[in-house]
Amino acid sequence: MDKKSSKKEKAKEKAMDAQANERINEMNEEVSEEQNEESNEEQTEDVPEQSEEEAAIEKLKEANDKYLRLSAEYDNYRRRTLKEKMELTKTAGESILLALLPVIDDLDRAMNHMDEAKDVDALKEGMQLIHTKFNDFLGQQGMKEIEAKEKDFDTDVHEAVTKIPAPSDEMKGKVIDCIEKGYTLHEKVVRFSKVVVGE
Repeated sequence: MDKKSSKKEKAKEKAMDAQANERINEMNEEVSEEQNEESNEEQTEDVPEQSEEEAAIEKLKEANDKYLRLSAEYDNYRRRTLKEKMELTKTAGESILLALLPVIDDLDRAMNHMDEAKDVDALKEGMQLIHTKFNDFLGQQGMKEIEAKEKDFDTDVHEAVTKIPAPSDEMKGKVIDCIEKGYTLHEKVVRFSKVVVGE
């Protein structure tokens, strides 16, 4: 997900929440002002019992109407934000995939020339360039390879596939071989390194 778009979405949601809260506060203030006016009128005038009941029913109707309108407004807001979130999740990976396309284009060109190529060294160099370009792309997205080989075995980043006798005392408890590379995305492990540990 694009960080800028997610920050914009959060800011937009906060602004809409603030607007809804302001509207609720305004309505509460209006209701309390009307109640104060009613109490002032009751103190100054002697109104028959029946008209007070009618006035209370009228006020109740008005408050109920305001509540229904506010409820509808909030429901519309909720639906709109849910729709925006769904659209965002559908297109969240678009920028990443677009940035990946040049690497795929390079791979396609290499595959097309592989049968015609007579210079193996040039072919190797081209594949190495594509590999470097792809690793640079991953680095730009915040993904890093977890170093494993000859490092101390760490359960936070490594997953032991098997244990074998260590070739030397120094290699005991260390990673002897890495079967599958592990990766972190913004310091969070997204795939553990599958390793062989010496014992």
